[in-house]
Amino acid sequence: MLGWFKKKIIKPEERNEPAAPSAESIPPIAEPKLKLIKASALPVITETKKKSLFSRLAEKLSKTRESFTYQIDALFLGKKEIDAEMLDNLEEILITADLGVETTMELLEYVRRKVGRKELSDPNSLKELLKEKIKSFITENEKDACLVMPDNGPFVIMVIGVNGVGKTTTIGKIAHKFQQAGHSILLVAADTFRAAAVAQLQIWGERNNVQVVAHKEGADPSSVVFDALGIAQSKKIDVVLVDTAGRLHTNSNLMEELKKIKRVMDKKMAGAPHEVMLVIDATTGQNGISQANLFNEGVGVTGLTLTKLDGTSKGGIVVNICRRMKIPIRFIGIGEHIDDLRDFDAGEFADALFQSRKDHA
Repeated sequence: MLGWFKKKIIKPEERNEPAAPSAESIPPIAEPKLKLIKASALPVITETKKKSLFSRLAEKLSKTRESFTYQIDALFLGKKEIDAEMLDNLEEILITADLGVETTMELLEYVRRKVGRKELSDPNSLKELLKEKIKSFITENEKDACLVMPDNGPFVIMVIGVNGVGKTTTIGKIAHKFQQAGHSILLVAADTFRAAAVAQLQIWGERNNVQVVAHKEGADPSSVVFDALGIAQSKKIDVVLVDTAGRLHTNSNLMEELKKIKRVMDKKMAGAPHEVMLVIDATTGQNGISQANLFNEGVGVTGLTLTKLDGTSKGGIVVNICRRMKIPIRFIGIGEHIDDLRDFDAGEFADALFQSRKDHA
């Protein structure tokens, strides 16, 4: 069910260890007791359902398609030859869609070489070549997009990002995904500087019926994480999701705090965190690239989640991130509902992005 997730789900009776305690036997930590859902009990996704999911993705990318794909189609419509004016207009469309200057220049250089060698003269052929090249930027990083759980102990995901990108909401939705796959979850409120952040995470804990570990406001975030990992180990929790403080990515104190949290995690549980997930608001465009670079330099980002793709005409940031960052995109957010955080499927995204008006009608 989870294409990004490699580890086989093993039933307790098949393990060389006692079965995990039932929901009723787990004492409350800060939130309601766990309610585990077996993957075998989940409904099978039919072909009709898959088509419905793709249609929803295509619908949610409509703003980007209007400013990008449809403009490319209009640019080439009825044209008989490739000229300088056409390439200038193409450059404007690509940059406006937030593909970024470097990616745009690479695409145009690629096109000009083809035209110069007389390999291209027909605008329609150029349009298809351009689309295939853009698709290749999106899909070439797909092979690295699978999360890999450790053989023993909890899978620890440290979620980072600036304020307002949707970190806490993303954590709640990821928790729901893992829970639907049959895993026990523990949420950790390591953003202790903003009272609302703890309350928001506790709301998601109630919504998903999973436990939340939280200390008093102003507590040391590293101590919260240290205690939470101990609880996760003792309770044999499968997945631990850690919420962290979000301030400006240029704030050196924030970076030092995140580094400390990582050190404490590794001290308590060797190899943790197993995933450092950066959440980026897609509507911020190229500023998201800057955030990714600085966070990666500071703490080493292993995966990305792009939120609010349904609310932007600059979805081309996905193309730019795939080409420049070489950090796999795990999830994309295309709406407010709990199921609107989608596993990132590069091929599906590219197909939805380049869907024509006729196909979408």
